[in-house]
Amino acid sequence: MFGIGTTELIVILVVALIIIGPKKLPELIKNLGKGLSEVKKMSNDVKSTLDAEVSAADNEREEKESREKEEARRKAEVEAMDKARAAEADEIEADKLKAENVKAEDKAETVVEATAESGPEGGKA
Repeated sequence: MFGIGTTELIVILVVALIIIGPKKLPELIKNLGKGLSEVKKMSNDVKSTLDAEVSAADNEREEKESREKEEARRKAEVEAMDKARAAEADEIEADKLKAENVKAEDKAETVVEATAESGPEGGKA
């Protein structure tokens, strides 16, 4: 128990019997047992409190990690949507430029056709 062998325990009991006396020894042993019981109970209480605190700290850490992962996922999702919107805006701008070029080409063709129909004189008849 406390690193005490059988011989040492017998010596301790004999010394206690001589010093305390046979009448008070059973009462002392009873009180010693109660004291050890209380110490064990307090030890178990401390252990359970520490276990609860460690468990709470672990839960808090896991929740924090979960929140950080969720935040990172949302941030990545927002960035992806921003990139998609930017690509879509670039595509729309390219379509507008293409449409403007087509209109300019149509106007140029119309001017060329009108010039060709009016003749080399520049339209003077």
